[in-house]
Amino acid sequence: MTNEILLFNTNCLEVLKDLESDSVDLILTDPPYNLGNFMRDRQTNLKKMRDNFFGDAGWDDLEFDEWKKQIDDFFKEANRVLKKRGSLIMFMSIIKVESIISIASKHKFYYKTTGIWHKTNPMPRNMNLHFINSTEAWLYFINEARTGTFNNNGKAFHDFIETSGSTKSEKQYIAHPTQKPEKLFEHFVSLLTNPNDTVLDPFMGSGTSGVVTKKMGRKFIGCEINPQYFEGAKNRINQSATQLNFLDLNISEGK
Repeated sequence: MTNEILLFNTNCLEVLKDLESDSVDLILTDPPYNLGNFMRDRQTNLKKMRDNFFGDAGWDDLEFDEWKKQIDDFFKEANRVLKKRGSLIMFMSIIKVESIISIASKHKFYYKTTGIWHKTNPMPRNMNLHFINSTEAWLYFINEARTGTFNNNGKAFHDFIETSGSTKSEKQYIAHPTQKPEKLFEHFVSLLTNPNDTVLDPFMGSGTSGVVTKKMGRKFIGCEINPQYFEGAKNRINQSATQLNFLDLNISEGK
């Protein structure tokens, strides 16, 4: 990849099929957890407390078999485009971790660990009914190997990361219901890649991965199928980028 940043407004599977084999050093992504139907069936006041409720977004409510098929297709292509010994970090709901590990292993990804991100300022929904939901899981894989890049410089890093949520300045271009803070992604990019490496985010959302990747001197490929999120992410990344090569692929037009 000769360009520093490539952004695609289309289904990531279409993009992955066109990427060169062994061309990516790290896949860092936060795909839909497919919890929309599950959350709507529960007694929760989340919708009242969050205007942009992910359960009503329409992209998080597939039937399980359909979701599983899409994840399987993703890992198949991820194995091809990710370099051998390349890393993959995927955020996911705890209740889906076993399914993800099983699918990833099928496509030659070596499972390293499941870690936890603790949000220090979580939404206090249902605080008088049960425990506040303040954590999310992330899974760490190596492609066709057991070890890869790990720039710890002799320091011990636990599989527990603690940060606040995204700041107001990080949300000024787009309001995404599951947006991750830049500090969180900086943690993974610094540990798992080197300068000029290529980072891929197939589910870019608000563009946090692109902003962080550019800031840290890496190349970036991002995909986002939702036009509104994509425009916000593009504008946000463009503010931090010195060079932007924008490719708009419209699946409906066969491009």
